Amino acid sequence: MPFNLLSTVLLILLSCTSFALAQQGTKDLTELLQSNENLTEFTTLLTSYGDIYANLSFQSEVTILTPNNDAFNKIPYSSLGPAFEANQSQIVRSILQYHILPGLHPSESYNGTFAFDPTWLQNTSYTNVTGGQMVGGVQQAGPVNVFTSGMGTRSTLVTPDLRFTGGIVHVIDNFLIPPQTFTQTVPQFNLTAAGGAVENASLADYVNTRKDLTIFVPQNMAFQALGGTLESMPSSQLQRILDYHIVNSSTVGYSTNIPNGTVLRTRAGQNLTITFASNSLFVNQARVLQQDLLLSNGVMHVIDNFLDPNAPSVTANPEIPTGPPLLQGTSLSDNVVPFTSYLPTSVTSFDTASASATGSFAASDIGKGTTAFGSAAASASASSTRTSATKKSAAERVESPRLELTVMGGFLGALCWVVGAL
Repeated sequence: MPFNLLSTVLLILLSCTSFALAQQGTKDLTELLQSNENLTEFTTLLTSYGDIYANLSFQSEVTILTPNNDAFNKIPYSSLGPAFEANQSQIVRSILQYHILPGLHPSESYNGTFAFDPTWLQNTSYTNVTGGQMVGGVQQAGPVNVFTSGMGTRSTLVTPDLRFTGGIVHVIDNFLIPPQTFTQTVPQFNLTAAGGAVENASLADYVNTRKDLTIFVPQNMAFQALGGTLESMPSSQLQRILDYHIVNSSTVGYSTNIPNGTVLRTRAGQNLTITFASNSLFVNQARVLQQDLLLSNGVMHVIDNFLDPNAPSVTANPEIPTGPPLLQGTSLSDNVVPFTSYLPTSVTSFDTASASATGSFAASDIGKGTTAFGSAAASASASSTRTSATKKSAAERVESPRLELTVMGGFLGALCWVVGAL
């Protein structure tokens, strides 16, 4: 069935369902969004992807993390800006999918321990995690609920538990950012030595694309302490050391999945042991400094020292802040950070995606959310009349098929009557 016809049928059925629910006095997704003045921008975005919108409206248990209007105003200043500005429809689609969680996740279900929940983002062009890319959720002091996403982004829950017939809407103050590859992520956390080392050891393709990875990443200071030795060793020897920091299994090692005593098999073929002591997480002897940094294909944890494949049985000493390095070696002159010259010269978030998409939303759409739902036809066909905010002309920008609902408006009531009669 052609896309436009299929979408038309879906939206007719959606409208009929909405009409029936309204008659029963039950608030559906359309009514919920329409009644919330702080969600007009999200409403415009959602309705520009008609298939996602229709699918959402027929769900029985789903949770939507909904950026408010202020979050849309921040887009030009975030890593999402170029995708919206260039109207990269497939990327924007993946961003939207990343805000949708299967199942019901009310605010009271979160506590002081991080929970990692899958999302609708399963497109392998943007994620390689079994079951869908994850988003973190935790309740902090206040209490305040916070959601974590790619690049360490934090989104605070500002309006919780807006119920609709298909589930829950949580309003958040920032967009979630889909996690990026290892190479794209490490510079954000000053892990440049590790990023360059995997390039030097011919491991970049593996750590960027292999499914369901857990990577323990030594901080730059750990590389500095051994820089002279590491840079002078054969790449095969460096690879063996780095392999001992990589775990590939059917379960990604988020902190909630690796309790005290967990044994993990590494790519090097030897085991790592997880210890929780003195309120800190350790892997072998190394202390985890920062945990649960999401990647497109798993997760990484920053550690204070290298792990030694020749000493897999060494244990943690929680009494000292940072233990001495197990690997012996020398630093470079002036304590230079090694391997940074191997980093790609240009590392960007969100690689250019295919322009053939089933919806589109560009930076120029921001501020036009008030048309959504109040005038379905205006929302559906606005791409032909909006003035571009980018340097490209409207003809050059990527636009996707839209549904011209105006011509259907006069027949909608009759069609709903017919569907009801059937």
